[in-house]
Amino acid sequence: MTAVYAIILFVLLIFPHELGHFIVAKAAGVKVNEFAFGMGPALFKKQKGETTYSIRLVPIGGFCAMEGEDENSDDDRAFNNKPAWAKISILVAGAAMNVLIAFLVMTIMMCVYGQVDSTMVDQVQEGMPAYEAGMIPGDKIVQIDETEIDNWNRISEAIGSDEKRHNIIVERDGQRMELKMTPVLSDDGTERYVIGITPVVTHNVFKSIVNGAKATWGLGRLMVESLRMLVTREASVNDITGPVGIISMAGETATYGLTYFGNLLALMSLNLAFINLLPLPALDGGRILFVIIRKIAGGRISDQAEAAIHSLGMILLIVLMIFITFNDFERFL
Repeated sequence: MTAVYAIILFVLLIFPHELGHFIVAKAAGVKVNEFAFGMGPALFKKQKGETTYSIRLVPIGGFCAMEGEDENSDDDRAFNNKPAWAKISILVAGAAMNVLIAFLVMTIMMCVYGQVDSTMVDQVQEGMPAYEAGMIPGDKIVQIDETEIDNWNRISEAIGSDEKRHNIIVERDGQRMELKMTPVLSDDGTERYVIGITPVVTHNVFKSIVNGAKATWGLGRLMVESLRMLVTREASVNDITGPVGIISMAGETATYGLTYFGNLLALMSLNLAFINLLPLPALDGGRILFVIIRKIAGGRISDQAEAAIHSLGMILLIVLMIFITFNDFERFL
């Protein structure tokens, strides 16, 4: 099952990325020589117009091979002969699709599994501190000790770190009442303290869309913060995970359920979009940077010079990937 989930993860990360390039390339009038699902030897090919559509042996990702993408071409419809706005649009489209995938995954999960948008109690577990203190379903938690409670996460923050006795104020039938209780250690192995309550969840589609967008934005901020920590050396390159680590995480999260796997997929998809737009050679961000530089510099930088720089960048990326993969094997073994 780890292999199955890993394949699903890589397909949903890479194929939409290439699909984004393909859709915008076609819209911009760029000649696409081949659009493939999967990698490796071709199992099936079909020519439709100027483009060959193929399914390949290894069901991981895919590719969009455009005329003049990595070499000089005299074809008027080649990528290298298109205006700067068209090139940038095509290059950005891959990352945009990854952002869209992250947003859709978060939105669908919130719609299917529900979302917490209040501090209303849905269930009180019998025999737990909340039950013994007299809390009942329908109570709305408004304050814990001196902390005003305006969302469910604040409840976990207020009671989840120690075995301290708390004064919890709830609103019931328009009246406020104070309940005293001491959390107990959770039996799920997370070393957090609980009182035995669950929140009311909703499955509203429109709220799911809004909260899905907020969750995607939050993950994006996490990407920026992670990069900042790498630059300032608060985090180490050894903390970066490669394909081996991703496969391991895919299998691990799958054992916990689709919610965890969906969160991993959204995080990895957004991570791919973010990393791919970094202004480094061989990445889409590096190609976008060269489009801008060459627009300013005119013809002083040739296609051959740019291709050579991207090739060097690809070699460096491969070396980095080998290093990360070695660290992954060392970590997991």
